[in-house]
Amino acid sequence: METTLYILIVMLALIGLPLFVVMALLAMVAFTFADTEIVAVAIKIYEISAQPMLLTIPLFTLAGYMMAESKSPQRMLKFAQAALGWLPGGVAIVSLVVCAFFTAFTGASGVTIIALGGLLYPILTHEGYEDKFTLGLITTSGSLGLLFPPSLPIILYGLVAKVDIDLLFKAGIVPGVMVIAALSIFSITRGKKGDYVEHDEDVTSEGGEKIKISHHFVWSDFIEGFKGCFWEILLPIGVLVGIYGGYTTVSEAAAFTASYVLVMECFIYKDLHIVKDIPGTIKRSMTLVGAILLILCCALGVTDYLVDEEIPMQLFEFIKQYIDNKLVFLIFLNIFLLLVGAMMDIFSAIMVVVPLILPIAELYKVDSIHLAIIFLTNLSIGYITPPVGINLFISSFRFKKPITDIYKASFPFLLLLLVCLLVVTYVPALSIWFK
Repeated sequence: METTLYILIVMLALIGLPLFVVMALLAMVAFTFADTEIVAVAIKIYEISAQPMLLTIPLFTLAGYMMAESKSPQRMLKFAQAALGWLPGGVAIVSLVVCAFFTAFTGASGVTIIALGGLLYPILTHEGYEDKFTLGLITTSGSLGLLFPPSLPIILYGLVAKVDIDLLFKAGIVPGVMVIAALSIFSITRGKKGDYVEHDEDVTSEGGEKIKISHHFVWSDFIEGFKGCFWEILLPIGVLVGIYGGYTTVSEAAAFTASYVLVMECFIYKDLHIVKDIPGTIKRSMTLVGAILLILCCALGVTDYLVDEEIPMQLFEFIKQYIDNKLVFLIFLNIFLLLVGAMMDIFSAIMVVVPLILPIAELYKVDSIHLAIIFLTNLSIGYITPPVGINLFISSFRFKKPITDIYKASFPFLLLLLVCLLVVTYVPALSIWFK
């Protein structure tokens, strides 16, 4: 009977039953056959709801959505272009930096591709980059900011793994910068092959926005761009100084960020109308948050069962028969996580997979902070891993290109990111430099 029910739940999952329902059913069936009251699932939901850190998820997400739906992307792009566009491959570097900024605040790579794709595609095309490179760069850039604070996956990982989120914010900075630097060097190399237009020129985005492209550093353009996005520049500085200076907790920083962005977009720049636009933005952002919280609450019931039944320990005893070396374990862990990232979105993977691998990794003496960065790096790569990496399909839809073209365009970037993953995995000092 028990096996039959589990098979039925798996079949329902395969035909598209929502993940939170699958998790709830698994938890209730597991507890029932373990002679435990299923009220344990409700107790876990109450426990997570009582955590102050949970407030950061809707607040940071709302702030990111408000910025993405305003003209902040255009302002940031103009400033970054004035600051970095004169470098060889500068426009590509600008694309990487701006996309990382917005993904860090929205927590969703799809939002970044949709919001910035129409701005970046014509600019990169104008600069002489071949279409294949442009598509690959934009598709890859969508998930770059997931290692930077206040990334939603970092917060969620900290909640599930019970790891200090402040430390996770610090841990992701150096690996994140390294990844952007590696992609920037690759872009500079490709940029040298591009058929550059030497004179300054305005490029019109799909939305009709004009962005000045200059191959020379011009102080007046830099100052104008800086003034134009002054309030956006202050935001990450304020958040990081507030948290690491000890002036605010992460929850307080999240509340500050949401309030700050609301005032900035509605009353300073006036890109959004507080009555006409903000309710719709709240609805769209909270749809994402609601889905995440539903899965989180239901997944915690499954996690509790796994811990009670010592499933991770049993897996460890099985794995230990074949792998008795930490370095070899990390190789297989990466392969496993890449497969997970290719098949599941990052939020579901955090809630389903982390409780399983965390105890095993601890037994192999993998630092919990280092493990978090390995996990998040793997899952960010999963966004562009065929056959079902979500960024691949978003780009295919956004740019109206066959999915096979997106596969080919992203493949060189995928290889480069895999090299970066190896560095992150086997050079733990990049993640735990502050310890």
